[in-house]
Amino acid sequence: MAEFWVSSGHLLLDHSDDGFLRPTAEFWKAYLARPEIVPPTEACLVEKAIHQRLFRDPDGPVPPDEIKLIADRDARENWRHFIGFRDQLLVAGTVEGAYLALFRGAAKVTTPALFLNQLVHLILRNALDGETDAFKLRAGELMFRPQRLSIRDSVPLLADDEVIGDSTTEAHTSPLVAVFADARSRDLDVLTLDNATVYHARSDAFDMVLDFRLGGPGRTGFARVIERFVRHMTGAAVTVEPIERLDGTDWRWFVGLDQEGTAIGNALWQGEEPRDDGRNRIVALFKLTFDDPADMEERVRGAPVYLILGMTTNRVVRVKPQNLLTGLPLAAYAAATLS
Repeated sequence: MAEFWVSSGHLLLDHSDDGFLRPTAEFWKAYLARPEIVPPTEACLVEKAIHQRLFRDPDGPVPPDEIKLIADRDARENWRHFIGFRDQLLVAGTVEGAYLALFRGAAKVTTPALFLNQLVHLILRNALDGETDAFKLRAGELMFRPQRLSIRDSVPLLADDEVIGDSTTEAHTSPLVAVFADARSRDLDVLTLDNATVYHARSDAFDMVLDFRLGGPGRTGFARVIERFVRHMTGAAVTVEPIERLDGTDWRWFVGLDQEGTAIGNALWQGEEPRDDGRNRIVALFKLTFDDPADMEERVRGAPVYLILGMTTNRVVRVKPQNLLTGLPLAAYAAATLS
C-alpha cells in the first residue's frame, strides 16, 4: 500500500485498542528535533537544559516556573505552548482523545492553530489509512492546511496557501501561476484522473491543485472525508452530499465549516444579508444526514444538517474540523453536556 502524509509523523505512534493514535517517546523526540524547538546556539542554559532533559525523558515534568526562567521571550512562549500541547496529549492518552477534550471541555481553547492543524493531520492520516483515492486524500488537506481559491475558466481551484504564499517576480513555467499570481512554485499541477497516480509520491509537498467544482471528484472527495472524520471521531455514521444552493431550503440546523461559513450561515439564519458580499464568498455547500436518526438530538431528529464552507475576502479557505464536533446535533454529546 502506497504511503502518504509521512510528514504527519503517524509512523512514530502506536494504536490504542479503540484505534486511536497513542504518542510514543519517539514521536516526542521527533518534535524536539524540529527547528522551532531546538535551542539556537545563543540560547540560555535553562532552555538548553530543558531540551536535553526531555530528549532523555520526553514525558518528564517541566514546571511553569522553570519555563519562566528562559531568557528569550519568544522562546519562553514557544516552550509554554509546546509543553501545554504535550501535557494535553499525555493526559488524554491519544491524539483523538486530546482533540475531543480540547473542544468539548468547558475551558477556552488556547492551543495555537499550528498544533491543532498537526493534530488533525494525524487524525485524518489515521482515519484515511489504506485510502487509495487521490481526490479524497487531496481534499483531506483542506482540513489541516489553509487553501487559496481562484477561478480558471469558471472552475474553482484550491491551492495550498503556504505553497503559493510568497510573492516572487521571477518567471515561472507553470500556467497555473497566471491563476495563482503570487505563487513561488514551478510545479503546480491540477489533480486529474490522468495524474492521480503521482499524488502519493507528492503528498507531503502539498503542491497539487484541487479542482473543486460541484459534481467533480474533488468536492465529492471532501464530502467523503467529512464522513470519515465524523465516524472516526464520534462513532456516528453520516452521509454527506454536495449541493448547489440553500435557496428555499427549510433548514433546521447548519454548521459552518470555517469562521466565514459560520458568519454567513448565522446571517442567513436570521434572515439577514451576510456582510462583505458574503453570498459570493460561499465556496461550497453540503447536506449531511445521519444514517441512524437516533444518533441525533431528539428536537431535530431526522432533519438534514447543512454545511457551509466559506472563504475570507482575500480568498483563503481555513476549515475548522472542530466545528463538526461541537456543531453537529449529536445525541451522545448533548446527553454528556447535560449530565
